[in-house]
Amino acid sequence: MKNATLVERKNAATPRGVGVMCEFYADRAENAEIWDIEGKRYIDFASGIAVCNTGHRHPRLVAAIEEQLARFIHTAYQVVPYESYVELAEKINALVPGDFPKKTAFFTTGVEAVENAIKIARYATQRPHIISFNHAFHGRTLLGITLTAKVNPYKKGFGPLAPNVYHSPFPNEQQGVSLDDAKRQLKSLLAVSVDPQQVAAIIIEPVQGEGGFNVCPPEFMTFLRELCDEHGILLIADEVQTGFGRTGKLFAMEHYGVAADITTMAKSLAGGMPLSGICGRSDILDAPLPGGLGGTYAGHPLATASALAVIEVMQEENLLEKGSKLGDKLQAMLNELRAEVPVISDVRGLGAMVAVEFRCPKTGAPQSDFVKKVQQDALAKGLILLSCGPDANVIRFLFPLTIGEELFDEALGILRDALLANQ
Repeated sequence: MKNATLVERKNAATPRGVGVMCEFYADRAENAEIWDIEGKRYIDFASGIAVCNTGHRHPRLVAAIEEQLARFIHTAYQVVPYESYVELAEKINALVPGDFPKKTAFFTTGVEAVENAIKIARYATQRPHIISFNHAFHGRTLLGITLTAKVNPYKKGFGPLAPNVYHSPFPNEQQGVSLDDAKRQLKSLLAVSVDPQQVAAIIIEPVQGEGGFNVCPPEFMTFLRELCDEHGILLIADEVQTGFGRTGKLFAMEHYGVAADITTMAKSLAGGMPLSGICGRSDILDAPLPGGLGGTYAGHPLATASALAVIEVMQEENLLEKGSKLGDKLQAMLNELRAEVPVISDVRGLGAMVAVEFRCPKTGAPQSDFVKKVQQDALAKGLILLSCGPDANVIRFLFPLTIGEELFDEALGILRDALLANQ
């Protein structure tokens, strides 16, 4: 089978709305490498969009899934429950930041976790309104794209969108929004557009993912916590992409001196199996009536078994420390290149959640074409890179935390050559 043949079959059989970046098709994968159906090897710096923090086919995860597969595949937890769901909830309750009693519920996708967090917040507070932030990404369902602050391709043509959702600027110097600007405009929103006593929750990514790997300043997170406490608003931390080691902590909120009332998680939670969850204050999570939460595949037994193995691997292989060291090494290389690659306008990130932004040094115009060229050049040499940001002028790095140092250095060499070659 040839890649070109499958591209033709894909175009004929699947809708264009499901965008596909690569024109090669995976045959097998191991840790940080993928081989296509024609035998070419790629170093994976995408990790299935931050899903494979523990690498492709980690032996511990494979063994856990196989063991569960031999016992039963599906019962629907809401019909016939099983211990792995309960055990995983216990572990998540102990690991999520916050010095208060917690409970956890599991779902299937990241946006399911987000939607259920909003449902619970509204039920617990009996308030209708939600505040999100500019350049946020919270999923592709109707409520997900309403919370997401990017029109094309996520919102355009899909309206009317869900009601009672407001957006406020996220502090981001590259976008011309200072910390003081973000504080002032959120206060203005609550004074002019929506009564804070009718706001159920403020939802924020500690590090914006699709929006450009923008790190929330600690002062702003503290400001949000104080604002929420003042008005009885719940703070929701969307840790779908930042969770499970990506930022050098198991959860990104550990970098801040405050805790969210509800935390959403997915992606690397189960190392490649479809699983998401929400963890929050027990009284808040207990607010909905029985049957108000759940889903046919929610907390699937194969996925919960895999997630339990993920937690063990994270701890036993010191992946938080390893990921941080690799992230520091990557940032150091990118910063060293700034003199030779003047379109590098910013290098940022937490732990292994690293990004580099490109702008014209004279005008500040975003350099999305440069990003495309670097991506294409790197891909031709066997390195998979993802872009992000409202102007698609940011390259984000999502390598598995389990990647070997020799392979990591090989990838950095490809990246360096691609950046220098496309000046």
